[in-house]
Amino acid sequence: MCGIAGWIAYDRDLAQETSTLDRMVHTLTGRGPDAGGRWIEGPAALGHRRLAVIDLVGGVQPMHATTPDGRVALTYSGEVYNFVELRQELRGRGHHFRTSSDTEVVLHAYLEWGEAMAPRLNGMYAFAIWDARTRKLVMIRDRMGVKPLFYHPTTDGVLFASEPKAIFANPLAKPVVSARGLREFVALHRPPGETIWDGVREVVPGTVVTVDRAGIRSHTYWRLESREHTDDLDTTVEHVRELLDDSVGRQLVADVPTCVLLSGGLDSSAVTGIAARHRAAEGRPLHTFAVDFSGASDDFVPTGVHGSHDADFATAMARHAGTDHTDIVLSPASVADPEVRRQVVIARDSPAGLGDMDVSLHLLFKAIRERSTVALSGEAADEVFGGYGWLHNPTVQNSDTFPWITAGMIGATPNTQPVEMYNLDTLIALNPLETVAENYATALAEIGRVDSESPHEQRMRVMSYLHLTRFLRMMLDRKDRMSMAVGLEVRVPFCDHRLVEYVYNTPWTMKTYDGREKSLLRGATKNLLPRSVIERTKSPYPVIQDWRYAEALQRHAKELLGEDGPVFQIVSRDWLGETVLATPESLTPAARNGLERALDTAIWLDVYQPEIRM
Repeated sequence: MCGIAGWIAYDRDLAQETSTLDRMVHTLTGRGPDAGGRWIEGPAALGHRRLAVIDLVGGVQPMHATTPDGRVALTYSGEVYNFVELRQELRGRGHHFRTSSDTEVVLHAYLEWGEAMAPRLNGMYAFAIWDARTRKLVMIRDRMGVKPLFYHPTTDGVLFASEPKAIFANPLAKPVVSARGLREFVALHRPPGETIWDGVREVVPGTVVTVDRAGIRSHTYWRLESREHTDDLDTTVEHVRELLDDSVGRQLVADVPTCVLLSGGLDSSAVTGIAARHRAAEGRPLHTFAVDFSGASDDFVPTGVHGSHDADFATAMARHAGTDHTDIVLSPASVADPEVRRQVVIARDSPAGLGDMDVSLHLLFKAIRERSTVALSGEAADEVFGGYGWLHNPTVQNSDTFPWITAGMIGATPNTQPVEMYNLDTLIALNPLETVAENYATALAEIGRVDSESPHEQRMRVMSYLHLTRFLRMMLDRKDRMSMAVGLEVRVPFCDHRLVEYVYNTPWTMKTYDGREKSLLRGATKNLLPRSVIERTKSPYPVIQDWRYAEALQRHAKELLGEDGPVFQIVSRDWLGETVLATPESLTPAARNGLERALDTAIWLDVYQPEIRM
């Protein structure tokens, strides 16, 4: 896993711009703490920061190959899990390899198949290839959007990078935010390809973007397609089990210490159980990590969203699987630390986050990084198997908008913000609901129908599609930013496209065959789990309940009131003034989330100094 950046400028020789490229790459040091490199030839400049995971000596980047017609250079981030099979196939076609890295396999796959190599890859990846033979840049991103890739068109080419901050390190790009970008901030929704930043585009998952003298073009090499499911229930459960086992087994391959993130929920426990079985066959221990908060075991209060405390279930699963388990326990002071919050906002490049859930995730990853370089996660299981509670709520099922927005309105999510926290004039100017409606209609038009499906099955297909192609991408971006900021590679076995395609087309009646959420996952892994985990109801990523955290938020937010800063273009001063005066114990989750969002916004404005155009 790494960070990439680059610059294509057809009207200049970028050999004179090494310092600019270096500044771009330097912003990505967290993503690649082990090494940095650059490759420049004529109009092309590629940069790289490396987190060494496979072939620690040989996988140095950028990597290039010399052909009779010109050189082909690659800067690559991610992992291709079928690189061993691809290397064997390429050797059969006459290719020779100097390293054992997956990077070299990707480079030779392009030499053999060109852009058509993309559908052959199984993995999480985002990379750019400069082909001097055709003077063309090719950018390719994985199917599900696990790894990020952004680009900014210029008058004579393009800038690209793993994160927008690297693009802004080039003087050709300025941090500008318009009403369009701010709508994401308010509505918790981002249309594919868009970012909050004017002029900065995202390479859409499953897409190839090419840049040449004629301009920028893109084409889709993978999309989620609707097909009739013909397997019976027993066959379906068995096939899910086989796909999961293969995915986890492939993703355990690394030349560095590897662990599993274990919350005690069904998703992470399933990954743990499968991984532990693989490790046992190799005679090796499996390390697992969980996050907890000081005092939470004694003071945890069940809510409508968080019904149980993770620690007991994580401990039970660790004992059952025989893992070497560690709880990372965080204090209210560490989660409320303004400097940590600042680091989190910088990692996101955005004020639109999940408050203390982002901060605690960042701190968890930072602690894990001291002992491991790679972690497997249960992320995406809820989107793949239908695990979110709101998916089973008739009000949400029948709403004519994105499900998580309706869920927020009825208090079914842990990250709702009060609408009154926003500056009223700004809210009116943004008109986020109208934009959401347009984007919702666009998403619906993408979804294929299966003639044999009932209206309810078709509706649940829509719900699944929206989560897999919209909501999941936001969650994956969050996990990537929080982990890569501290140089930890997080892999997501549930994002294996073979599993996603298969389960997406499985009827909702099968996904809920035992009358509960994630029935297929439970059925496929029940022989690996303790009964307590099998019977546990879905509980989201934990939030800190200690009132001292809320008190610290109020104290920090009160400091904003003494300033006349740009934050009040977005946040209501009156709302903030009332909220900081409430007793900490009386703050609703939404009000606390609003305070977090206000603080994040102030930090973002201070760090990026964006020009805001309403």
